[in-house]
This record gives sequence, structure tokens and C-alpha cells, in this order.
Amino acid sequence: MTDPVIRALDASDAHLFDTLPDPLGAREAHRQTRHRPDWKRVALRDGTVVARGAWWGGPDDAEPLVVNWFDVAEGEEEAGAELLRTAPRQVDLELNLPAAWREDPALRSAARARFAAARAAGYELLVERFLYRWTPECGLPQRPGRLDFRPEPDDAVFFDALRRIHSVTLDAHALMAVRQGGLDRAAQEELDFFRWCPSPREWWQVAYTPRGEPVGIHIPAHNPSGPCVGFIGVLPEQRGHGYAYDLLAECTHFLADRGAEFVAAATDRGNHPMAAHFAKAGYPVVRERVNFRPRTAGQR
Repeated sequence: MTDPVIRALDASDAHLFDTLPDPLGAREAHRQTRHRPDWKRVALRDGTVVARGAWWGGPDDAEPLVVNWFDVAEGEEEAGAELLRTAPRQVDLELNLPAAWREDPALRSAARARFAAARAAGYELLVERFLYRWTPECGLPQRPGRLDFRPEPDDAVFFDALRRIHSVTLDAHALMAVRQGGLDRAAQEELDFFRWCPSPREWWQVAYTPRGEPVGIHIPAHNPSGPCVGFIGVLPEQRGHGYAYDLLAECTHFLADRGAEFVAAATDRGNHPMAAHFAKAGYPVVRERVNFRPRTAGQR
């Protein structure tokens, strides 16, 4: 057996990326994602593609933010590992999987082959997440009517709220940011993401009780693929009342009122309270995502 040849693609040979079978349905999952041809890499053995990866970033990003499409052919885990290991850009890896992948032996085997390749390339598991997609057919969630929602132009208000929210967060990405740089870093990373999204700053809202006490924040947003729940967060002193559902319902109505034909969202599998709120609001789980980090990135 010959050694695999790892190469980047360009516009002239981008078609090679599509020659590998797609048992996990990544093509459907990325139907609204735009990948740059020169940010794609393949591993070829005797001229046949045996592994592939697509790096992704926003339309204005000079460098990719994540590998969000990674596949290996059966028995080609080492070729996949070499493709990731030799990439010039070492960034996070996202594996998007069918919602029922654990129950189907063929899907489970395909997913585990990709996990093995990622680990062999020096990646470690960060978190598994539920991916949701609300559409009008799901019905708008009922607004409880307990809170008042107001825009807030001062970023400092959101920064302070994010610091407080992340002091008791269950979110794995936020917990990692806190470990690496404290609450200020975790809050700033969220603000940077909100600013990166191509949606109006005026959409950010703070929720209050009728007596004027702040409860939390919600960020309706558009990412490059479309409308999404950018952030839902309840202040620590206001937890235990189910307010996250109120925030999610308002965020959904906000985007639907502005013509959203779908709303994407995600939460960690281990965040059981938020997963319950998504279920109550009528958000179906459409896929799952497994997030990996380069080991060196987690050791700074």
C-alpha cells in the first residue's frame, strides 16, 4: 500500500472533495455553509480520496476559525490523522453527526473512526452538543409574559452580565475560557462573537422583572448561515425560576417577527436545564456536534 499524499485544493480541483462517501450526512448539514476551495485538504492514496477536511471562517476572516467537515474512509484513520496533523492551521475541530448516530451501528462506527483519527492527530474531546433548528411549522413558543425586554446600547452592561452568568455556567466553551483567562476573558469572547455576527447591535436585549430587577440577557443573531439564538443567559441570583425559557421564547419571537424562516441553536448535552427549555419551546434536535480541541491549545 502506498503512502497517502496530502494536498490542499483550489478552484480547479475542488471537485475531488466530493468524491468521498458521506455516511454521516455532512453535505446536508452544510448545505448553507460556504467553504473556500483553498481551505480544503484531502488525503489521496493511489489517486483516490481517503480523507478530507474543510476549514471554515466568516466571509471577512483572513484565517479559518474551525475545521467543521472531516471525513475518513473505512480503515483510513491514520491518513485522516496525517491530514489534520500536517495542516498549516491548527484550530478547533467540529464533527457534525446525525441525531441518532449512537443507535445505528454503521453511523456509530463511522463517527468513532473520525474520533480515533482526531485523537491520533493530537486532538482531545471538549464537549458534545445538541444542534436545534426551529421552523414556523414547530409553532411559536408561548411567551410567559413575566419579563420586560429592552435594548441596551452600553456594552459594559452586557460585559458585566456575562461575567456574572459565566461565574456559574455549565457551558464547556465558557468554562474553558474561564480556566484560561478568568471571567473577563470568557465575557470578552462572547462579546467578540456577538460583534462578529452580521446582525444589528440594536438587537441585543436585557430582561427585567416588572419591578425593574435585571434577570438576564438574550442575543438574537444572524451568523453567516442564517438566524440563530446567539446567547441566552440568566443572572445567578435570578436562577431557579425557569427564566431561561422566557428568554428563549422572546428570542424566537424576535427573529420570527423579522422574517426568520428558521432559527438555529445549540447547547451542551450536559446542560440538562437548557436542553429542557429548548424542548419546551418546540426546538427539535436535528443533529449533534462533537467538539475537539488541539491538545496544545488547552494547555496554555
